[in-house]
Amino acid sequence: MVVCGRNHDRLDDALATLRRSGDDVTGIVADVSSVAGANGFVTAATDLLGGVDILVANAGGPPPGTFSSTPIEAYVTALELNLLSTVAMCQAAVPAMVEQRWGRVVAITSISVRQPIDALILSNTARAGVTGFLKTLATEVAASGVTVNSVQPGSHATDRLRSIHGDDLAGPTAGVPTRVLGRPVDFGQVVAFLCSEHARFITGVALPVDGGANRALF
Repeated sequence: MVVCGRNHDRLDDALATLRRSGDDVTGIVADVSSVAGANGFVTAATDLLGGVDILVANAGGPPPGTFSSTPIEAYVTALELNLLSTVAMCQAAVPAMVEQRWGRVVAITSISVRQPIDALILSNTARAGVTGFLKTLATEVAASGVTVNSVQPGSHATDRLRSIHGDDLAGPTAGVPTRVLGRPVDFGQVVAFLCSEHARFITGVALPVDGGANRALF
């Protein structure tokens, strides 16, 4: 397995955590917020592994903002980060999956795809776009044994959530019908399932993992 990160020290910390769990993992310093960086990461991973059978696309979100506070230039950056980076990684990885007639693509998006989050207009826009791309790609490659899905996280007990809310997580917890936050492992196990042979008949799905926070019927 190969993972990437922009910061060498943070990447080393993540690798140490994974290796303590027994994972055989290699790290690559890469910035997938650009098309060149995203493509370069998959190319480097392919060289290290001899091929990429499973691609999990996950980039951080763009900065917050509203319609009135967000300049047009910010949309270009957000689209490159949360849409074009995934397109570039798929272009680099999926043709070989199609040729070998097996592959898995899972992209991490957000529940904002189903119900836009206030003051996150850039994320709402870009992640909706990548969801449309993935649905289209899923249909085009389905007959080749390649599945393409996305997973939409709600509130999970992560360092990111704590950095926003501090030690008081009552606010985000109150918005979850289960009245508990998700654990990172809860989310990871869903992604792992979609990457497995057990999920061979699931493709084109945008799956919320949010403890019931999404209230939409469809």
